[in-house]
Parts: sequence; C-alpha cells; structure tokens
Amino acid sequence: QVPLVESGGGLVQAEGSLRLSCAADARTFSSKNMGWFRQAPGREREFVAAITWNGRSTSYVDSMKGRVAISRDVAKNTNYLQINGLKPEDTAVYYCAVGGTTDQVNSYTAWGQGTQVTVSS
Repeated sequence: QVPLVESGGGLVQAEGSLRLSCAADARTFSSKNMGWFRQAPGREREFVAAITWNGRSTSYVDSMKGRVAISRDVAKNTNYLQINGLKPEDTAVYYCAVGGTTDQVNSYTAWGQGTQVTVSS
C-alpha cells in the first residue's frame, strides 16, 4: 500500500492557482509532521512547505511566502498545498512527505509518487 498519494497537479496559466492534495492512511498521517517539496528537471529537490503534526506551526520557503499555504484535515487524513499566483518557475514535480522536520529533506521517512505542476507563460 502506497503511504502517500498526491493529486491536483496539472497545466495552468501563469497567475493561476492550484490546490495539491496528499492523502495518507491513518497510520501514516497520525501525529506526524508533513511537508511538500518540489523538483524541477536538472535541479535538486527543494523544500516548499511543512506543517507540524498538530497543525499549529507551518513553515515556507522564502521564495514562495505569501503565495502558498499548507493545511491538514485530520478527518480526511489529507494535507493540502494551496499555491496562488503561479509562475513558470514553479513548474516542477511536487512531492508530499511525512515524518520529517521542516526543510530537512533527508529527515522525511515516506514520500509520495509526486504530481506534476506545469505553469505556462
């Protein structure tokens, strides 16, 4: 069973918005911090946002502050990444991850398969 499943990516015009979803089973989701990362072709995986297990604290990459919001719905075992004002440079595969600490990519213990976001100019 895949622990994390992302959805919501797609092709969008610049200045548009997307809401990415990351569904998990209860065991994977419960009491664990969650994060979103992205990876563009030829580039390293980059931190985007993270939320603590209780939803009380969030963190964001500086380059996207004000355009992105992470949230979680405990009842649905799902977390969300809302991205507004999309730019062509936001084009990447977006990954959901669980069990780690803010922007420390190697601290996360499980990853989804990724969802492609493509922003046209």
